Amino acid sequence: MSALRTLLLLLLPLCPGPGRGPGSEAKVSRSCTETRQILGVRGYSLSLLPPALISGEHLRICPQEYTCCSSEIEERLTWDTEATFRGLVEETGSFLVHTLAARHRKFDEVFREMLSSAEHSLALLFHRSYGRLYSQHTPLFSGLFSRLRDYYEKSGEGLDDALVDFWAQLLERMFPLLHPQYIFSPDYLFCLTRLASSADDSLKPFGDSPRRLRLQITRAMVAARAFIQGLETGRDVVSEALKVPMSEGCKRAVMRLTGCPFCRGVPSLPPCRGFCLNVAHGCLSSQGLDPDWGPYLDGLLFLAEKIQGPFSFELAAQSIGVKISEGLMYLQENSVAVSTQVFQECGGPQKSPTRTRRAPAPPMPREEMGGLWMPGAEEERPTTAAGNSLPRLVWELRERLSRVRGFWAGLPLTVCGDPRMAADITQEAAPCWTGTGRGRYLLPVVGGSLTKELNNPELDVEASNPDLQTRTRRLHLRAATIRMKAAALGRDLEMEDWDEDASGSGEGQHYADDSMAGAAAVAPPARPPRPPRRDGAGGKGGGVIIRHNQGRSRTGGTTVGFHTQPILILFLSALALLGPR
Repeated sequence: MSALRTLLLLLLPLCPGPGRGPGSEAKVSRSCTETRQILGVRGYSLSLLPPALISGEHLRICPQEYTCCSSEIEERLTWDTEATFRGLVEETGSFLVHTLAARHRKFDEVFREMLSSAEHSLALLFHRSYGRLYSQHTPLFSGLFSRLRDYYEKSGEGLDDALVDFWAQLLERMFPLLHPQYIFSPDYLFCLTRLASSADDSLKPFGDSPRRLRLQITRAMVAARAFIQGLETGRDVVSEALKVPMSEGCKRAVMRLTGCPFCRGVPSLPPCRGFCLNVAHGCLSSQGLDPDWGPYLDGLLFLAEKIQGPFSFELAAQSIGVKISEGLMYLQENSVAVSTQVFQECGGPQKSPTRTRRAPAPPMPREEMGGLWMPGAEEERPTTAAGNSLPRLVWELRERLSRVRGFWAGLPLTVCGDPRMAADITQEAAPCWTGTGRGRYLLPVVGGSLTKELNNPELDVEASNPDLQTRTRRLHLRAATIRMKAAALGRDLEMEDWDEDASGSGEGQHYADDSMAGAAAVAPPARPPRPPRRDGAGGKGGGVIIRHNQGRSRTGGTTVGFHTQPILILFLSALALLGPR
């Protein structure tokens, strides 16, 4: 018995003692030293960072295991990870905003320069050709360019009115000059302009020049204005879309992705790439501009080609002086026939008691005008600095937009390419942060479409649905696309009339795709009479003309199909975007 006891005492030191409890091994082998060092450098208070792992029952987002984060640290990490994610998205898309803003600024400068150059050229040529006659009526011509600028820059209303009023006022000024032996009262001039604007076009004092100028300048101005507005809308919409309004679900997912490694004491362990892609797809797919982004770019490029080709803004601007001069020459050469018809319709004017009867001045020979107004001169491309830069700008636009066509679809990949967000693609086989610990991410990686987001393991369905602001931005982009596509076909949706659109006609706002606004253009339907009305007595050839719109509405328009009003289309689009999901 004593021998057995002695043997047991000898073997007792060799027996193992009681083992460590669950988790004690991790508690000994892992510490918060690295977390404290990194967060301390970032300005976190060390007093809120435990020196060793503590129980994680207080955590709201990260795994409730042993942790290096207090409640305050977890909350602050949530804010910081959200700011990092949003800043990365804005930084990634900053070049896109800059591209659209720079193109908008440069095209706008070119269009403005072309208008100014056309006005300056007209002034020089008319001073040389007409001398004092032009100087006395300079406000009439400068007023036309002012109204063209108003259309381009501001309200977009009255482009057709501006041209009709200009020719009416020009006739009021020129017709008395052909007959200085008569006195023309305001009522007589009213009859004159009413006759000139009659629906049957029986009196065409300026020949075909008003129609040709209207065709060319209208479609060019409509295209340029829609193009500039399209660039401006794209710039603003993209800038707003990049300021990601993160949902609560997205904030929690981003925190699990990049913040929770700090709480687990492994801040150097990069998040798994598949984990990042699921989070990025879930947060960004509902905030992007697809599927409206591709059609928007197509509309921009299609309209840009028209602006430097068939709807050349430069050619239209430079043709203003040409068409006006041709109209004046037609009036001079056909003054006898025009006057005879006016006297038959409006009666004989009162003779001037202070003037002797004098025959009208003979027409100015075309050879004295120089080659500028010879047939075909208006079809020659001007060589202004702005005109030379327009093809280059269109080429640059096409080249830059080709790079950003897949921007929104590729945004999650770009974000996860940042080392702060995920492990490098070359290290996919190495252990990474899975959301709960070190290992490999085995959950499926979903795509970016909303249907695929239903199976996203990192975000719920509600977090992936577009919010109201995103739907509104997409609606604005879609509306800009509709306007640009319509303008590329010669239609101004804002200026078309409800009554004429309902009957299937476009009130002359639709033009053929010809290179010049000449005989090949689609002629507008006959216009109803638009007699001018004067406020005040006025003088000979003077006064302010106010045109009767005869109940016409300026609120109508059509879509790219051109038989439905744009307001209806936008309303239906809004229902589709804002309706229940």
